[in-house]
Amino acid sequence: MSAQRETCQKSWTDDLPLCQMCGVGTAPNCVYGPDGKGTQSHTNEDGHLGFRGEDGCFLYGVFNGYDGSRVANFASQCLTAELLLGQLNSSHTDNDVRRILTQAFDVVEKSYFETIGDALAEKADLSNYLLPHNENQKFQERLKELEQEVSGGATAVVALILNNKLYIANVGSNRALLCKSSSDGQNQVLQIGRPHSTDNDEELQRLAALGVDSARVRQAGQIAGQSSTRRLGDYRVKFNYNEIDLLSAAKTRPVIAEPEIHGSQSLDSVTGFLLLMSEGLINALESAHGPEQANQEIVAMVAAELAQAASLEAAAQSVVDRVKRVHHDVYVSGRQRATYCSRHEDMTLLIRTLNYVLADGALTPTQGGRIYPVSVPYSNSQSTSKTSVTLSLVMPSQGTLTNGTNTASTLEEGLTFAPLGPSTAMLIYV
Repeated sequence: MSAQRETCQKSWTDDLPLCQMCGVGTAPNCVYGPDGKGTQSHTNEDGHLGFRGEDGCFLYGVFNGYDGSRVANFASQCLTAELLLGQLNSSHTDNDVRRILTQAFDVVEKSYFETIGDALAEKADLSNYLLPHNENQKFQERLKELEQEVSGGATAVVALILNNKLYIANVGSNRALLCKSSSDGQNQVLQIGRPHSTDNDEELQRLAALGVDSARVRQAGQIAGQSSTRRLGDYRVKFNYNEIDLLSAAKTRPVIAEPEIHGSQSLDSVTGFLLLMSEGLINALESAHGPEQANQEIVAMVAAELAQAASLEAAAQSVVDRVKRVHHDVYVSGRQRATYCSRHEDMTLLIRTLNYVLADGALTPTQGGRIYPVSVPYSNSQSTSKTSVTLSLVMPSQGTLTNGTNTASTLEEGLTFAPLGPSTAMLIYV
């Protein structure tokens, strides 16, 4: 194992300089009882990172773990080791950055499976033996221990800023939004990339080319308990996919860890913020209010909190708390969407400001910028004041993928912004 791989298993990232231009809010999973009271069903499995490297390099990430936090924790440390140990510098071209990002995810995947290789081998050996009846209990207990040790996976959305250019690398169903304030006071919001999920047409085409019945996958809505078609870890869908009914016809490994990379997006003269959100946060808001307005609502909440919060951490946490309250209130209301809100998974939101002024007037370390007026009504439950945001939402077109990378930038090409009125929001697919 390389020195980098050995390093990424240690908690050395605690010594890296944290980025002071980002804040993170989190909330654990929750299951509601008939009385509306919530209980946590498992420990928080999400992860996140936000570091400042050398040579003007910044790295951020949100990881949605499942069946344990092992993969999310490993990925957050190992990706940092693979990207902030001198691999990136200001002389690198866009193609260099894409290649290095793709390689980093490949190293994370291979390194993780190396860490559980012995346990996987022991599990396979035990599974091949039929022990006498009096040894079955001990045998089953050991198999259960091994399964807990090797199970689990994670999805990831990672943002890299180098030479003041933004790159997004995505594996799975987390989400990245870039909000840019224009001189006329409007906020232009771009959702960068589409989720790798069972309703993504391009992902279904990729699976179909491997021999998988994509219509069955779409109908099922999940593969081995998860909606994502790309994941880190999860040995079941990587090594034992032939034993999974939906995937049994696949010619090669169908669920992959290869990132889809978008960029570069120049951040020169940009005022606004970048949002990285875990699938749990997105799903909670979409369950409560439907998927149509989720991006608009999150941006409105963030803009309102930034207008009054004294710190980015406080703003991010207030937004997560707000989503949690919205989700809970819909459940206890008994309204039509209450049936979708009986539970939510872990939620994580990372806000990275771009030349944005906080409520106390102190500039973020990038300096400059100002708060722009907003016009989609949003009321913080802890305040009677209302703030609003004018939005023009833009989704990138689904382009052909080559080695996990768009053949053309979806951030600069093919985007349309609509002029909106003072209290209008619009989502445009191009």
